[in-house]
Amino acid sequence: MSLRINDVVPNFTAETDQGQITFHDWIGDSWAILFSHPKDFTPVCTTEFGAVAQLAAEWEKRATKVIGVSVDSAEDHKKWKTDIEKVGGAAAGFPIIADEGLAVSKAFDMLPAEAYLPDGRTPADSATVRSVFIIGPDKQLKLSMTYPMTVGRNFAEVLRALDALQTSAKGVATPANWEVGQDVIIPPSVSDEDAKAKFGTFDAVLPYLRKIKMPA
Repeated sequence: MSLRINDVVPNFTAETDQGQITFHDWIGDSWAILFSHPKDFTPVCTTEFGAVAQLAAEWEKRATKVIGVSVDSAEDHKKWKTDIEKVGGAAAGFPIIADEGLAVSKAFDMLPAEAYLPDGRTPADSATVRSVFIIGPDKQLKLSMTYPMTVGRNFAEVLRALDALQTSAKGVATPANWEVGQDVIIPPSVSDEDAKAKFGTFDAVLPYLRKIKMPA
C-alpha cells in the first residue's frame, strides 16, 4: 500500500545497532527523520550518513530525532559506523535499523511485497531503498524524497524542508526557495478578515497570494 502525505507512518519493532526499538515509541513527542539505504559499506551512503552525523546539533536544535535503515545486520551497522565517522569527522550517535528481512522497506513502500535479498546480492537488489521520510510528532508523514543510488542527498535541503514544515505547522505556508527568516504565505483557506485578526497587516501581492513576516 502506498504511503502518502499525512498518513500515519507504519509502527514496527526492529533491531538497531543500539538495541531494539518500537518506532512510534522511539519518536515520542519529537519530529523524526528516517533515512533509508540499500546496503552498508556503499560509497554514496557513507558520505550521506557522515553528513547526518555532522548535523547532530542542528537536529537537536529542531527537536528532531534521526534514524537510519539499511538492509544489513545490526553488527554490520556497528562496523560501518567506523567508516561513517571517519568520512564525516563526527560521532554517528543515531541508530540504524537492521532491515535484513525487508519488513521496514516494504512497510514504507520502498520495495514491492515480493522483493527478497538473493545470495551474493548487490546494492542494486534494493536500489529503491534510498528515501528520506520526515515525520511529525503526530506520527504522520509530512514529506518524503527519493534519490537514485548515484546522487547523494542534499542535507541543506533536508534541513530547509524541516524548517519549512515546522514553520507551516503554525498555520502558514512557505514560498519557493524559502529559508528561515523570510516572509511566509497566508493560506487561501483563511479569509482577509481572519488573516488581519490573526496576523495583522499583510502584503497582498495577488488576491490569493498574501505575505506576512515569519511568525515567531
